[in-house]
Amino acid sequence: MDTMRERFVDVTTRLLDEDPRLALVLADITAASFDPAHERHPDRVVNVGIREQLLIGAAGGLALTGMRPIAHTFASFLVERPFEQVKLSLSHQGVGAVLVSAGGSYDNPAAGRTHMAPGDVALLDTLPDWTVHVPGHPEEAERLLRHAYADGDRNVYVRLSAQQNETPVAIEPGRLTAVRTGRGGVVVAVGPVLDAVLAATEGLDATVLYAATVRPFDRAGLRAALDAHGGRGDVVLVEPYLAGTSAHAVHEALADRPHRLLALGVPRAEHRHYGSMAEHLAAYGLDAAGLRERIGTFLW
Repeated sequence: MDTMRERFVDVTTRLLDEDPRLALVLADITAASFDPAHERHPDRVVNVGIREQLLIGAAGGLALTGMRPIAHTFASFLVERPFEQVKLSLSHQGVGAVLVSAGGSYDNPAAGRTHMAPGDVALLDTLPDWTVHVPGHPEEAERLLRHAYADGDRNVYVRLSAQQNETPVAIEPGRLTAVRTGRGGVVVAVGPVLDAVLAATEGLDATVLYAATVRPFDRAGLRAALDAHGGRGDVVLVEPYLAGTSAHAVHEALADRPHRLLALGVPRAEHRHYGSMAEHLAAYGLDAAGLRERIGTFLW
């Protein structure tokens, strides 16, 4: 199976061949993989080097000319480092781009804190009208990348990670997908945490909903899932980034009914022992064993 990042290269290369309106802006990361595309389209594949503020500024400038830009680098360098440019060059100017990250929250923890970005989605949440996709499999990444590219001139963030599920889900962008049904509460699994959530809830009487799009949040889908088993308002939210990032969306969806929410994800406390991704998942309680203990205690 290929990775989400490899699928991004393949899909974007094909889209560049198909649509002269599409442009790609890079900041060294993954640039070598796009060398063939650059040879064919030197005016639309631009590598600005390790200048992330320029990366976003160039994307905003291209959007002002009527092009549909895709900007790509690691999440910490795409959202966090150039956030002022994201706010001003894109949102404030009223133009749209597709930001495609790699690295997730801690795909390469040995690189240290500079390469970790568990707060990226929460940071984008401070800006209006962003669509955020969090695929959990290369097939989903392709579906969501194509949807993002074709989504008018909206600002879209596609969050790619080396952590991925074994099999894809037949997703519909913007909608929650039920992958398991039960009557003991609802667990919402975001992107690449789905496999761990399914293992953690095996044999438990709970509904598992899958979210590959988190903004806008599918409030109607969550309400419908709760109504299907009598409206019991117990929700567990499992996200592969900062814990509680989508808690406000759940509370807003259920504001008119009693409910309880357990929000699981990467804690705010910083782990300074940079091990493997599996070790980080275990440390944060986001592996199957950690999730089963916390979900079981909360729902039962």
